[in-house]
Amino acid sequence: MYSYEKLQEIAQFIKSKLNCEPQIAITLGSGLGSLVGDIKNSVEIDYKDIPGFPLSTVEGHEGKLVCGKIGNKPVIAMKGRFHYYEGYDISQVVIAIRVFKLLGINDLLVTNAAGGINKCFSPGDLMIIRDHISLFAPSPLRGKNFDEFGARFPDMSEAYSKELRGLLKKASAELGINMQEGVYVFAKGPMYETPSEIRALNVLGADAVGMSTVPEVIAARHAGMNVMGISCITNMASGILNQPLNHEEVIQTAKQAEKNFTCVVKKVIDMWPV
Repeated sequence: MYSYEKLQEIAQFIKSKLNCEPQIAITLGSGLGSLVGDIKNSVEIDYKDIPGFPLSTVEGHEGKLVCGKIGNKPVIAMKGRFHYYEGYDISQVVIAIRVFKLLGINDLLVTNAAGGINKCFSPGDLMIIRDHISLFAPSPLRGKNFDEFGARFPDMSEAYSKELRGLLKKASAELGINMQEGVYVFAKGPMYETPSEIRALNVLGADAVGMSTVPEVIAARHAGMNVMGISCITNMASGILNQPLNHEEVIQTAKQAEKNFTCVVKKVIDMWPV
């Protein structure tokens, strides 16, 4: 567990390296890191150079903070996130979100690569996250509450901002890019789910499954941040198709979807009300 004082130290270190005051934070999922190429006048900070910051160990997660502008909006992007399955304590998984809040950021865009449970989905689809199922996620709020961030029992009835979801729908419609919408469910990983688990998650109302995002969103909402979420459906979940799953397929499909993903993100950030 990081102390509030340690989080402040990390935030101050990062702030000292930035060339602007970011208003929107972006967490980039597996294979979706190319968006940082559209960040202008950027400053990059390697995770390894930030005292006390975890390191990203997964293929497709480079391990850098990139700060600059997309359009006229100052942003900071995580090119690589932290996962519970990497062996990190859940408090380490959400460290960046809390640091972003201490940098004065109130708006968060979370993205991920996910497996499609909804049989109407296809690999390469983009999904607006309407809600999530966190029953299988160890809570990042476990332990002593950080009163400086928020209340002991935060409301999660609108984990993903209805206003921002509407903005994302408008942005994608203007671009002529069809986006799915659905419920994302967290699985601890690193193994893929069994067909029986996928059938059970389908009954619970899940449309897509992945190994990230939910802890970060819980921490963000605890801190009063506004959240928008996008999943890139990189494969169909276990048992939906008669074929094995592998991480290389996730990376390849994410790269194929990057053009639409980048266009939508740039458009919605341009429209973002900050």
